[in-house]
Amino acid sequence: MTIHRTRPAPRTAVTAAALACLLTLPACGAGGRDESSDDAGGATDTGVTADSVTIGAHYPLTGVGAPGYSEIPTGAQAYFDYVNANGGVHGRKIEYIVRDDGYNPTNTSKVTNELLFSDEIFAMVGGLGTPTHSAVVDQLNSEGVPDLFVSSGSLMWGDDPGERPMTFGWQPDYESEAKIIGQYVAENMPDAKVGLYLQDDDLGEDAEKGVRRYLDDQIVAVERYASGNTDVGPQIAGLQGAGADLVLGFNTPAYTALAQLVSMKLGYKPQWFVSSIGSDAPLVGSLLSEFSEGAVKAGTGALDGVLTSEYIPTTDQPDDPWVQLWQKVWDEHGGKGELTNYRIYGMSHAYATVQALQGAGKDLTREGIVEYLKENGSDLDGPQLAPFRYGDDSHLGISGMRLVKLKGRGSEPVTPVLVTDIGDAEITEDSSGQDKDAPPSSGVPE
Repeated sequence: MTIHRTRPAPRTAVTAAALACLLTLPACGAGGRDESSDDAGGATDTGVTADSVTIGAHYPLTGVGAPGYSEIPTGAQAYFDYVNANGGVHGRKIEYIVRDDGYNPTNTSKVTNELLFSDEIFAMVGGLGTPTHSAVVDQLNSEGVPDLFVSSGSLMWGDDPGERPMTFGWQPDYESEAKIIGQYVAENMPDAKVGLYLQDDDLGEDAEKGVRRYLDDQIVAVERYASGNTDVGPQIAGLQGAGADLVLGFNTPAYTALAQLVSMKLGYKPQWFVSSIGSDAPLVGSLLSEFSEGAVKAGTGALDGVLTSEYIPTTDQPDDPWVQLWQKVWDEHGGKGELTNYRIYGMSHAYATVQALQGAGKDLTREGIVEYLKENGSDLDGPQLAPFRYGDDSHLGISGMRLVKLKGRGSEPVTPVLVTDIGDAEITEDSSGQDKDAPPSSGVPE
């Protein structure tokens, strides 16, 4: 099991007090305040000391979800190291612990218990995956642990704050993204025969719901794959057999590559519209080469002409001030490899994490950081192209995106930034000016 740690000060194993607390759950629970913490040199809650705050995350560092997604925590780590080098947050250094769940929900439950009861984290930040995080979201809420900026667009991270008050999404939810894609297709490709290529979980379910609001009459086929089963031949053949000349894919990067490879073998050449989570061209190109055992050469043109969406600046925009900051952070604090879009994703939600820690104040508590996000989260600046939707009635994340066409490492915008919400909320052009935001000169939120 891989654990990445930034340790500004040594930590002890589970203390006797913590062990006693565990034995009396749910009386004090992982979410309960340590009543002795006020005497602990400025510590105010679990995972907080006078000079550190410990946060954790689960990611697929190995297994089917590792390509691309394993890079996200390396970006987050680099940014936390950057902030620590610049004094931390309210004098505290951020200790970031990542545990490998292999994109397996059973493993996610196991490593979450380790993060809560062994590592004693203050908050879960950026836990990745719809099927994986679904296995632990209720536990985190019942234990009173802030569950911040989940790396997934499932609705369950924010559509019902009463049910899951500690959980906040970060990226646009899949239903809203699908609505924006669906409306664009209906207006610009009204004669297209649409096929849906979906992951068989909440990702696919939420996306289909959004798409059908605009394209119900144009859909000729719906094919679903189970994550972990790499044979998608039947699904692609089904789309081809139904005559779909436009395929909307809501899937992870490995399944974009698998779909492209099978399509090449079948001579199937529809227009592809791949959601943001599965459309990283360099990664898909390398996966195509790997899956084809070199028959398809690795390159950046694997998704040329594919339509997709973006909600944060990406590596193909080197003049963007956020990308320039991320490049500086990676050059100073990154590990092996180059700056990638997945590392930018990690840095972007790490930036939001630092904002939340700052806003919650020096007397840091779990309840305090949740209240701060509810009251102020919709006004947070940052690299996101559209505002967050945080408030009393919603903990959903970024409210919009722009649609683009891919070419090599670059992309060409085909729409302005569009914003919406779940259900029958209207799709409009964003007027907030959020996409014009730039980072402070220090690179640390002010």
